[in-house]
Amino acid sequence: MSITKYLEVTGSMKEENFSEWYNEILGKAEIMDVRYPVKGLYVWYPFGFALRKNVYGILRDLLDEKDHLEALFPLLIPKDEFMKEAEHIRGFEDEVYWVDRGGLDKLDVPLALRPTSETAMYPIFKLWVRSHADLPLKIYQVVNTFRHETKHTRPLIRLREITSFKEAHTVHATWEDAENQVKEAVKIYSKFFQSLAIPHTICKRPEWDKFPGADYTIAFDALMPDGKTLQVGTIHHLGTNFSKTFDIQYEDENGEQQYANQTCYGISERCIAALISIHGDDRGLILPPEVAPTQVVIIPIMFSDSSKEILKVCKKICSDLKNAKIRAVLDDSDGRPGSKYYKWELKGVPLRIEIGPRDIENKSAIIVRRDTSEKEKVPLEELLEQTESLLGTVLKNLQKNTKKSFKSNICVCKTLDQVKESIKVGIAKIAWCGNEDCARLIEEKADADILGESINEKGDSDCNCIVCGKGSEKITYVARTY
Repeated sequence: MSITKYLEVTGSMKEENFSEWYNEILGKAEIMDVRYPVKGLYVWYPFGFALRKNVYGILRDLLDEKDHLEALFPLLIPKDEFMKEAEHIRGFEDEVYWVDRGGLDKLDVPLALRPTSETAMYPIFKLWVRSHADLPLKIYQVVNTFRHETKHTRPLIRLREITSFKEAHTVHATWEDAENQVKEAVKIYSKFFQSLAIPHTICKRPEWDKFPGADYTIAFDALMPDGKTLQVGTIHHLGTNFSKTFDIQYEDENGEQQYANQTCYGISERCIAALISIHGDDRGLILPPEVAPTQVVIIPIMFSDSSKEILKVCKKICSDLKNAKIRAVLDDSDGRPGSKYYKWELKGVPLRIEIGPRDIENKSAIIVRRDTSEKEKVPLEELLEQTESLLGTVLKNLQKNTKKSFKSNICVCKTLDQVKESIKVGIAKIAWCGNEDCARLIEEKADADILGESINEKGDSDCNCIVCGKGSEKITYVARTY
């Protein structure tokens, strides 16, 4: 069923049926084509790929500013290397794709398609790291990873091929140096999600839910429109667990050999799923200007006796915007203005400029904002300046509105019954003593997951565990999850 037809029936597609809205918008807005004949694999449309490029461009810039170096490691991992880290492998063993033939010949050593790249990168890190002078080493790559997902697959959210996995891997002299890198990674990710206007929790995952082989895991979770949370980023302190397995040692200042401490942190295209879902509405996408493939669309309102003059002015405006590094498109295609409005609203273009005969007479144009639908009449001589200003305003408005909505759906809960009610629409905020038995009871009774302890918040001194009553100053989040 098309978006238009669905709206005629329900009146509010996203609110009434988020899942159907999400699947429909990916195709109609040309983000992903889901018709590829392998379960869990999808195709990026050019428009969606441009959105992806802009999103990951922000992430690359943030990493580069903090002296990370981009590299590229192979997709195929020899079985003997892959199987070295036992705890890590147990976390992925039922998800691995194996290549055991080359042409018609059976391979001497089977090759794994990377589910993540620790076992591909760390044998090389052993060769790169020799001395304390080589540290810190901060490497990242943006690659595809493969996992034999047996649950219900969903584009951008649960895949068998994650096409856009940004993974950073760092090496340090001490555990404390690695912990400082974790803190830096938290700041990088916070800036990244702020630029996308995606509010989030930042939690230290419980011990049983940490990354296989890590000392501890910190995760970023966004709240989706259906009340479930989506893990959109993770950061792991690996300690010396992998360096001991892969023999990554360095010579310290005293000439002694020491095992290195490591971190790794990743973001996948789930960040784009959150971007689409949190901002979009019943008319389609709403994109923050920095990542929108088209930031401004110019629609000429043409009549036969003035079309040439209108088109000339529109071309001049488009040229001026492009010269100012604004991604502008002139839609001079055949078709009624209304159908063009619908098309570009569906694609989430932040600003629309309309110019008709009366506007030419008045030497002005109409600017329409996608986020609020507000219209503003602007003199042509001020159009460039006002367009640049409004693009900044759109981002600030998205940040303000999403933050307000996010906070309104976090509820402080003192009882398990309150938790059960709160997670129907959002996130429950509780006191938890840290005991696994209490956590398991919370998860069982609420039919939800412990996201973990907030790394930025502390409770009052009189807070008590919601299960056992033991005093706890730690703030913990609970939610239904994808």
